[in-house]
Amino acid sequence: MTRKSIFWLIGLLLAAIFACSLGYGLGSSLARRRASTALPTMAPATVTATPVPTAILLPTATPLPPTPAPAAASAPAPNVINLEQELIRIYREANPAVVNITTQILRPDFFWGVTPEEGAGSGFVWDDQGRIITNYHVIEDAHSIQVSFAPGVVMPAHVVGADPGNDLAVIQVDNPPANVHPLPLADSDALQVGQIVVAIGNPFGRFQRTMTMGVISALDRTIKVKEGRVLRRVIQTDADINHGNSGGPLLDSSGRVIGVISAIYSPTGANAGVGLAIPINKAKRIAPVLIARGRYAHPWLGIEHLGYEITPYLAQRLHLPVDHGLLIAKIYEDSPALKAGIRPANDEVILGNYRYLIGGDILTAIDGVPLKSWEDLDAYLQENTEVGQTVTLDILRDGKPMKVQVQLGEEP
Repeated sequence: MTRKSIFWLIGLLLAAIFACSLGYGLGSSLARRRASTALPTMAPATVTATPVPTAILLPTATPLPPTPAPAAASAPAPNVINLEQELIRIYREANPAVVNITTQILRPDFFWGVTPEEGAGSGFVWDDQGRIITNYHVIEDAHSIQVSFAPGVVMPAHVVGADPGNDLAVIQVDNPPANVHPLPLADSDALQVGQIVVAIGNPFGRFQRTMTMGVISALDRTIKVKEGRVLRRVIQTDADINHGNSGGPLLDSSGRVIGVISAIYSPTGANAGVGLAIPINKAKRIAPVLIARGRYAHPWLGIEHLGYEITPYLAQRLHLPVDHGLLIAKIYEDSPALKAGIRPANDEVILGNYRYLIGGDILTAIDGVPLKSWEDLDAYLQENTEVGQTVTLDILRDGKPMKVQVQLGEEP
């Protein structure tokens, strides 16, 4: 190796040593600078906390109206709640005193034997002695009567008294259940159209203790039922009433009896929205008499329907002095009218195809109430008088007005 080569190698070695020294100095300086700016290292801590819901900031724009709650979730109006609770109370309190009545009737058949038939109706407890109010047509011709107070509580009953004319009857069981009490009674003269009413009964003889609701649709109805019977001052309701409801109670919104359900008007025989009930004030008047005597005595004059209703046409043809009133043609023997001196017809005349008995007294009023039809006379006698009472009749005899006093007798 030459001298020149030796110097070259020494130069390279010195250059390498210098470079290493320079790198170490820069590295140490950077390390010191980094150490001076770094955060101190801490061991991680374990923290347990209850999560808090994240707050959501609403936009500052005008908020939309709140979405209404579903209809099913909304609470009923207070009056709806009250009505519902009242209906529940009425049924709970009245139901034990409403009875279902089944009857057996023996009908003669074609071969001179008898065929049993079953009937069904309703009724309600009248007093603490086991007496029950129902319709006469419910127990009419009954061979046996069974009364159901509740499922499994069935008792035999017997008839205490009946009034076919007013379609009312009283029956009795010997040992009524101890928890059954009479229903409270209202004043049917104070009723008004539009009042809420409730009917409880035994529709079709199968659906025992069914409750329906409606309103009083009309008052003071007059209806004709079978065999010429007439029911007056009847309550009309649209509460659902069907066959089997007869004799059951019609209640007001306080749970008091306002009527005895008696009939429906329907072209099909099913409920058509016209139910009819005898006002309870009439039952108040008749039931005590049926309990005491077994029957109700109807006042009687002895001239009822024994003559002609005068019309302007008939008055003109017969030359009568008035165009309204009742021309008396016949009088029953031993009747109150005959005993009071009322005169029947004494002559006759033919008008077209009809023969008229004429010459008798003309009845124009009773106790000052004008009369234009036999129904007017019947209604006054049945609704405003009683047997033994004295009434004043306004009559025309030979064209002259007269007043005759008659003491009413009992209808045979």
